[in-house]
Amino acid sequence: MASQHQSSELRAQFNGQLGPDAFHSGWASLLSLDPRFFKASLNLASVPRQKSHLSRKDQALVALAVDSAATHLYAPGIRTHVSAALKEGASVHEVLEIIELSSTLGIHACNIGVPLLVEVLKEEGKHLEDITRPYNERQEELKKEFTEKRGYWHTFWEDFLRLDPEFFGAYLEFSSVPWTKDVEGSGSKGKGALEPKMKELTYIAFDAAATHLYVPGLKLHMKNALGYGATPQEILEVLEIATLLSLHTAHVAAPIIQELISSPSTSSEV
Repeated sequence: MASQHQSSELRAQFNGQLGPDAFHSGWASLLSLDPRFFKASLNLASVPRQKSHLSRKDQALVALAVDSAATHLYAPGIRTHVSAALKEGASVHEVLEIIELSSTLGIHACNIGVPLLVEVLKEEGKHLEDITRPYNERQEELKKEFTEKRGYWHTFWEDFLRLDPEFFGAYLEFSSVPWTKDVEGSGSKGKGALEPKMKELTYIAFDAAATHLYVPGLKLHMKNALGYGATPQEILEVLEIATLLSLHTAHVAAPIIQELISSPSTSSEV
């Protein structure tokens, strides 16, 4: 347990390294229960801020992508990072665009599942006509539209488009919104609020997170990000921010531990 003097020193260090707005109940309970682990966690979280290959605003947006992804949904972090991004000058449109980009994660069920379905059909020798027929005119149009709106094409879309062009078309519309919408004051009509490089860094963030680890998408979006001018150091910083997801284990558990050991009924059994 931390002494009052030690708590004060570590809290001052936290404010200096991450800022007082980043302090929440998870950090508070961890500080009280295990100051050494608190300090180590703080130092780990501080490295990207010290290097700052990305701006403070972009760091907050990347962290928001990790915490708001469907595989994580860490509400305290979402609140912290939205607040930090707005404080650093992000617009509401930029924050919302991170949420919209991160909302595409679910399509990986198809990116992984459809190729496996095709593999099984080939092995079983069934429905081969469905997986070998050439694209019709509508499918060719969808492929062209995807490439124009999203700026790339990948082989893992091929069978998906062949087997279900209706769902592919609906996903194209859904995923293209951040890439094609008009945002007042963005300076780029019909291209969303964030620059393409930042969009790709957002995809990298949630694909690399320990709750997802989607390798095909991660590699693809690294290539895309480099093509839009990202540096290796910027991409590495995104990976480091995604790594901080592991701190949420203690941030969720520490308040529960503190609550239970403070309860008269529980403490009498310990």
